[in-house]
Amino acid sequence: MADNRKEQERQVLHNVIWGVANDLRSSVDGWDFKQYVLGMLFYRYISENLSSYIDRDEHATGDIAFSYAKLSDKDAEQARDDMVKTKGFFILPSELFENVNSRASNDENLNETLEKAFKNIEASAQGSDSEEDFKGLFDDLDVNSNKLGSTVAKRNEKLVKLMNGIASMKLGDGNYKNNTIDVFGDAYEYLMGMYASNAGKSGGEYYTPQEVSELLTRLTIVGKTEVNKVYDPACGSGSLLLKFAKILGKDKVRLGFFGQEINITTYNLCRINMFLHDIDFDKFDIAHGDTLTDPAHLDDEPFEAIVSNPPYSIKWAGDENPILINDPRFSPAGVLAPKSKADMAFIMHSLSWLATNGTAAIVCFPGILYRSGAEQKIRTYLVDNNYVDCVIQLPDNLFFGVTIATCIMVLRKGKSENKTLFIDASNEFEKSKNSNKLNNDNISKIVSAFEARKDVEYFARLVHNSDIAEQNYTLSVSTYVEQEDKRETVDITELNAEIERIVAREDELRTAINKIIKELGGDK
Repeated sequence: MADNRKEQERQVLHNVIWGVANDLRSSVDGWDFKQYVLGMLFYRYISENLSSYIDRDEHATGDIAFSYAKLSDKDAEQARDDMVKTKGFFILPSELFENVNSRASNDENLNETLEKAFKNIEASAQGSDSEEDFKGLFDDLDVNSNKLGSTVAKRNEKLVKLMNGIASMKLGDGNYKNNTIDVFGDAYEYLMGMYASNAGKSGGEYYTPQEVSELLTRLTIVGKTEVNKVYDPACGSGSLLLKFAKILGKDKVRLGFFGQEINITTYNLCRINMFLHDIDFDKFDIAHGDTLTDPAHLDDEPFEAIVSNPPYSIKWAGDENPILINDPRFSPAGVLAPKSKADMAFIMHSLSWLATNGTAAIVCFPGILYRSGAEQKIRTYLVDNNYVDCVIQLPDNLFFGVTIATCIMVLRKGKSENKTLFIDASNEFEKSKNSNKLNNDNISKIVSAFEARKDVEYFARLVHNSDIAEQNYTLSVSTYVEQEDKRETVDITELNAEIERIVAREDELRTAINKIIKELGGDK
């Protein structure tokens, strides 16, 4: 029943996005369109979030007729300071999404109205603890862009359609976080798929499907009901971080959600995503910058839970930067990840910032599990120090734009046994249109094997680290887990009998054909 409801909600969301896409077709290209939809979705959400919060507070005092959206701006000002302290921002009633949308079709200056509202929302946080969390959040929603139209009238016409489309989204009780799907994440993923030519991948970055996000989260919280902090060194739009809020509950991540993202647009989307999931501004810290060369959370580590899907095999400074080899994150291995492939740098960074009682689950490109050179030396360090807890082979075609099968490397400090678990989950998927997908049963089977740490024929094997050393520190799952031979067995006796029947039948047919030919010839 829950799965049916999830698919229904997802389909409704996709239909609305598709409708808005048709309205904006030929004006805004796919990648830019994504920012418009998600930016406007954010505007609607924080408007409803603020007004419903104030309404609930007033209704609790007995004023059932109170509606913040109907209040005058002058009367609403008295709530500004309290809302900035509580919510981190403030919006005047006249600038709420629902009120601007209700006037939009008759507003000849809609672009100016929206621009002013966005600037005022950002300005409301200036000088407060939430200033950095709101700074630049609407930068990618350019309401004056020529991409929307060559004239103000044409741009406003598109903006009206965009607002109406966002307003038509059915979001249950109006609260995004109570939906069975991750509305923001699903919209992001769907938009990526819609505009594959522009948005499929950029610099090795791939959107993490929600099911993979759930698997990573469940792997890191085995045996835990809460964690101190969760961290993603390449957080993208924040979907991995927010799975902890969905699965554990946001209050069970006691000290908050931390991440860093190098892409400015995606960094903005991640902060928006936090607000869309009702994560208070003082419970998340998302930084902009290069995690490998300029890490932003030196004062916040170690982290009890680390999850990440870092960009695959991107270039980085490596040994061109003489400082990095002495960086305490990388120096223990005695070698840096290759300049052309930063994958192992993200692994070492995550290990360094992992708490002694913590778990890190990182999506990996398979090459790092077997390539020689510097990556082999780093694997040697990881195995010899017993930091690799598990390696999981995932099915191929799980990630949009990536047909190759990826892996998950699970890191832990303070393991009790000097062994590494290998799980071959390459067949754990269901077909979903043009890609493969992990379902709930697939995820449960993988997590159960991870917890049990026992040999399962053709699926899991617990290997002593000395055996890994004998394999030149290869961590490829196929090296240790035998694959089941699914070829059909052939009964030779039965096959020979079938051949004899075919030959006999062939002789019968040949005799019959010759008889027919002879009879036809005799009639002449």
